[in-house]
Amino acid sequence: MNDTVLPPGGIWLASQSPRRRQLLDQIGVRHALLLPGDDEDAEALEATRAGEPPREYVERVTRAKLAAARARLTARAWPAAPILCADTTVALGRRILGKPADSAEAADTLRRLSGRSHRVMTAVAVWDGRRSHVAVSLSTVRFAPLPDEVVAAYVASGEPFGKAGAYAIQSALAGWIERIAGSYSGIMGLPLYETTQLLRRAGWRA
Repeated sequence: MNDTVLPPGGIWLASQSPRRRQLLDQIGVRHALLLPGDDEDAEALEATRAGEPPREYVERVTRAKLAAARARLTARAWPAAPILCADTTVALGRRILGKPADSAEAADTLRRLSGRSHRVMTAVAVWDGRRSHVAVSLSTVRFAPLPDEVVAAYVASGEPFGKAGAYAIQSALAGWIERIAGSYSGIMGLPLYETTQLLRRAGWRA
């Protein structure tokens, strides 16, 4: 199967996250990938700005990803269809906890989250061919105190890398989450309620 061939009635997903693909499959959204080329610096779009609140940050980054995806689709002359982008950020107060650069940063992030509540925000943006539609899902997650050996084992597993806040809620660390409030799928990286509503607004039907 060619992941860049648009299926009938499908949308373009401008995300490399396998979790987002799984979540779209779960609600029956056929899709193909519209990923950055070697000439694009996708990571640069996620750069933070001093003093920027987390919600403003995640929405700005998602809009920037959508603009880049639209330009990409035009440049490649691929078939027109709705485009979906998303970005997830983890915030402890006003502090944005991004993707850890190395093991030391991953461990430090998890120690900051240990025994505390934090917010997970996922912004979703859909382009319908004429305009963009954006929504932000806000959830709260509380970790129990994380023993040092649990943090060390989780970091050694490689799971924290490439994930905002250095963890995935569907991973082994779920056993240390005391409670969540909000959208489980949003914490995973794609809030399905908001996504469904945006896609319907863009003309998609299951």
